Amino acid sequence: MSTYTNARLVTPTGVIGNGWLTTEDGRITGLGEGPREGGRDLEGAFLAPGFVDIHVHGGGGHSAMTSKDSIREAVAYHRTRGTTTMLISLVTAPLDHMERAAGWIADLTEEGLIAGGHFEGPFLSHARCGAQDPDALRLPDVAELRRLLDAGRRTIRQVTIAPELVGPSGDTGLDLIRECVSRNVVAAIGHTDATYEQAAAGFEAGARLVTHTFNGMRGLHHRDPAVVLAAAERPDVILEVINDGVHLHPSVVAMLDRIAARRLALITDAIDATGIGDGEYRLGAMSVVVKDGEARLATNGSLAGSTLTMDVAFKRAVQAVGVPIEIASFYASAIPAQVLGLTDRGLLAEGQRADLVVLDDALDLVEVL
Repeated sequence: MSTYTNARLVTPTGVIGNGWLTTEDGRITGLGEGPREGGRDLEGAFLAPGFVDIHVHGGGGHSAMTSKDSIREAVAYHRTRGTTTMLISLVTAPLDHMERAAGWIADLTEEGLIAGGHFEGPFLSHARCGAQDPDALRLPDVAELRRLLDAGRRTIRQVTIAPELVGPSGDTGLDLIRECVSRNVVAAIGHTDATYEQAAAGFEAGARLVTHTFNGMRGLHHRDPAVVLAAAERPDVILEVINDGVHLHPSVVAMLDRIAARRLALITDAIDATGIGDGEYRLGAMSVVVKDGEARLATNGSLAGSTLTMDVAFKRAVQAVGVPIEIASFYASAIPAQVLGLTDRGLLAEGQRADLVVLDDALDLVEVL
């Protein structure tokens, strides 16, 4: 058994000062307030649940689209930044490449390294493709979706879809959403030109997530509130947020916290450049230039993922956006775990996995346990 004492425990209901927490066999066995004999003195540091990132393409110089070993290295990097559970995201590519990468994800999920995979494409809107390869985008085809999901051997947990699309066979984005739901796969709406009505139809069909809210979709307009308001009106829909100060202004994140309270999931959308620095990189087939930490397509300057890490997203939620630390923790850990149906992690509570991060007064990461 391990015991941690003199910690500020970040729980769902608030911070417990001078707290203690015990673990055994990888699980939290108890926690409380007050002095405790023995164990490790954390000297007043914050102790919070490990971060859960449901949208990450790479990191530490390694891309998920390159090889299984590259995924391993990206996971290892993000773990040093406090992400203890992650979903590996694949960008749009030819179907055979996506199938091959889905096989890598299946192997690593079965090994227990990751929580599964996310197809960010290929059934996305050309009008809102962002950094997705426009030449590899495809119109809805349920048979092709099944082919991709089968390649993942039941480890693909999430698929991003533009609900307004219609394929030549008559299959629609709504049909793809229903197919995902039938397979217990989270359907996300993103990279979409959907109107409010089309987005609402997508949520009615079973979509329960918005991929990087506001990015890769119509904006919130007073005559066409589009995806964002359609999502905010649904209490069962979670909204992803890239909280790096580039993709979203802090005041916009604060607005989302008001209109979709306790329904935000902090994500990184991190690419291979994360943790490496400025330079030239590739995101799938697309050439990316990173300057001053911003990743943009070399061709048109469109944002191309981020160089964000979850510890920074969490810190910014508190310091730049102004949400209470326990809510920031909820958005960085419990909510994304909830999206994946992982009820055994994301909270400081008895019986939960003992995936923990230690943070100093400035909310900088000190240690990953």
